[in-house]
Amino acid sequence: MGRGRAKAKQTKVARELKYSSPNTDFDALQQELGSGDDRFTRRSDDDEQVDARWGEYSYDER
Repeated sequence: MGRGRAKAKQTKVARELKYSSPNTDFDALQQELGSGDDRFTRRSDDDEQVDARWGEYSYDER
């Protein structure tokens, strides 16, 4: 016993998340996605050294 209030609150929060529509700034999102920042796709010399050292252990059979 005693879980009724907690479950009701969880249900309320879940319903709010499911049916609410947050205000999204699409202009800011587009600017962020189209910024040209390649920090996730850029490779450094360290990556090349790690690939050379550990490449023989790779199981990628392409």
